[in-house]
Amino acid sequence: MSEQTNKTVAVTGATGFVGRHVCRELMSRGWGVRALARSKSKTCEAFGDQQPEIVIGDVRDTRALGELVSGCCAVVHCIGIRHEIRPGITFEAMHPDATQLMVDAARDAKATRFVHISALGTRANANNAYQRSKYRAEQIVRGSGLEWTIMRPSLIHGPEGEFIGMVRDWVLARSAPRHFIPYFARVERDETRSLAPPKLESAFVQPVCVNDVARAVGESLGRDASIHEIYPLVGPDVLTWPELLCAIRDALPMTHENKKVRAIPAPIGIAMARGAELVGMGNALPFGPSEPAMAVEDSIAPTTKFAEHLGFEPSPFVEALVGYAHQI
Repeated sequence: MSEQTNKTVAVTGATGFVGRHVCRELMSRGWGVRALARSKSKTCEAFGDQQPEIVIGDVRDTRALGELVSGCCAVVHCIGIRHEIRPGITFEAMHPDATQLMVDAARDAKATRFVHISALGTRANANNAYQRSKYRAEQIVRGSGLEWTIMRPSLIHGPEGEFIGMVRDWVLARSAPRHFIPYFARVERDETRSLAPPKLESAFVQPVCVNDVARAVGESLGRDASIHEIYPLVGPDVLTWPELLCAIRDALPMTHENKKVRAIPAPIGIAMARGAELVGMGNALPFGPSEPAMAVEDSIAPTTKFAEHLGFEPSPFVEALVGYAHQI
């Protein structure tokens, strides 16, 4: 790839949070970018005056995919969802099924390089449907015969991100719960004291800046050593959820330091989400059963491979947060 004369890359999920940063990063490096988007209005919002070449369509539209990858040397597949919106937007449809369609399109177009955005914690026996579906998508990529690279980011943060926006709205009482900032916690019981109340414990998380994810994609396309490698993309800071949420709260221009961070037992969150799905109201909640289950697992990894293979150190969380806080 380092000697590749064809410099056009197809990007899916291009108007999403990660996809738009990937497109900007690749364009800044001199790559031609052809982006898949569902509408012109989304591309105007995402890119302003610096537009990549746009193909209007859906990842399930094989005609659009053929147009997207025609003449491209590489594909960066950024499509992913955290919360199902039934009936059509499911983990199965948007992870393994969409990935299979993109792999097929890449092979048909003779695009050799495939960079896939997955997620940290992805594995076959995960305790939630999100990570299991991400694992199946990874297996499709690994068996594709293409020169693949898989990125597994932890929690991705940045000024345009859904997570940061959600916390902002809690802090500013724009959405429920309006009187505290919630996180899902695991329930720890002391087996030696049967009458002792259970404790709520936070998992650890290692947030990574969206700019670093985009830069990692750009670096991988220029480094043959990244072919057939899987990279955990994490920042350097290991935080509890309260530490993470308090940092966001305190960085907002209109600070609300008195607003407390409170734990919600993850089993309650899972039961709420499953109950809502059973009565046909799953779309009414801002989370599904997978999110509380994932939130109680540590989302951490060494940064060694990230730095050694991709040539840069990821940004510290608070430093990056302060840098974009005025945009939140």
